[in-house]
Amino acid sequence: MQRRGKFDYILLETTGLADPGAVASMFWVDSELGSDIYLDGILCVVDAKHGLQHLTEEKPEGLVNEASRQVALADLIIINKTDLVSEEELNKVRTSVRSINGLVKILETQRSRVDLSNVLDLHAFDSLSGISLQKKLEHVKTTHAHLDKAITTVTFEVPGNIKEENLNLFIQNLLWEKNVKDKTGRTMDVIRLKGLVSIQGKSHQVIVQGVHELYDLEETKVAWKEDEKRTNRLVLIGRNLDKETIKEVFIATVREKQRNS
Repeated sequence: MQRRGKFDYILLETTGLADPGAVASMFWVDSELGSDIYLDGILCVVDAKHGLQHLTEEKPEGLVNEASRQVALADLIIINKTDLVSEEELNKVRTSVRSINGLVKILETQRSRVDLSNVLDLHAFDSLSGISLQKKLEHVKTTHAHLDKAITTVTFEVPGNIKEENLNLFIQNLLWEKNVKDKTGRTMDVIRLKGLVSIQGKSHQVIVQGVHELYDLEETKVAWKEDEKRTNRLVLIGRNLDKETIKEVFIATVREKQRNS
């Protein structure tokens, strides 16, 4: 940053199969401190030839599949070397990626040739993504695990306005306290959280973003129309996610606290 004006964009490559979430969180926190750097998005390259083998590899108990975690955290996936596989093989890779991360945009390339306009200026972590996120959320579906410990996408919608303090309580129970469990008693492990919500007293839609334990709420430029049905739509990506349980906990947290107050 001392060489200000020398560059427009920083592309940071995390080594090997490192968890990019920790690095992303660092820059995300930095932007809150008034830094000149903001986190634009997380990209992941999947090898069409060998990617499926990594994504479906079973790990010992307690360990997360690193390749799956990277896909789960991504805002954009580039499936490369598509010329080396058949359409059937490519479709299996697409399905595997989509089952992990139902929200991600997928680009398919050969020799990593990609139009930079599709890779830069994603605005995946700021309020500018409000309108595009709204369209995306409408098409996201809950996915089902191919393996017992697999990462999946869960999405749900609850109508009405909610209090910001109640939303914070729900997210903190999920991300910080980790006291939300599935029907078999396993702790739900949320890797990525995204959503648009209707907060009481705010005229604009509020975007919810979460990476591991870090989360943020930011008002977008998209105003609720007077005749529009206000609603809250969340997408969670992680392990042991149970859609019905999460939705029940969300409703209970919001309604219980509102009754008490």
